[in-house]
Amino acid sequence: METLTARGRAVRLGATVIGLALLLYGTVRGTDDDFPFGPFRMYSTSEPPNAPAPDTRVEGVDRTGAVVPLGQEATGIRRAEIEGQQDRYAADPSLLRAVVDAFAERHPGAPELVEVRIVVRWFDIQGGRPTGEWTDETAVRWETGG
Repeated sequence: METLTARGRAVRLGATVIGLALLLYGTVRGTDDDFPFGPFRMYSTSEPPNAPAPDTRVEGVDRTGAVVPLGQEATGIRRAEIEGQQDRYAADPSLLRAVVDAFAERHPGAPELVEVRIVVRWFDIQGGRPTGEWTDETAVRWETGG
């Protein structure tokens, strides 16, 4: 086994100090985007026991008026990708064009979609248990112009 040189020790000590400084800064001032040097709050927090639980879905309306589920099977786009970008879709609903295009590519014979919407179903929770009641909220709506 070889002995570490003075320069090697200094480099390792410097890297350790920098790593610890980043970890401390991330703990105090960081966000989830700074992971692994910031907190990863996704699993470290919880909602109050009576807070409603959201369930997000994407649906479309075709030119016949039928409501079409636009989940992963229909579009290839995962729900998490939609939820993670929901603020962007709210700011610019025309970004939902990608969902329309993905659906059309997978279902070339299907009637054209004239509307796409992101709907959040809020499940009522009381005492940490679902009550069976829910309400739907249309978070984003975009008319395709088709």
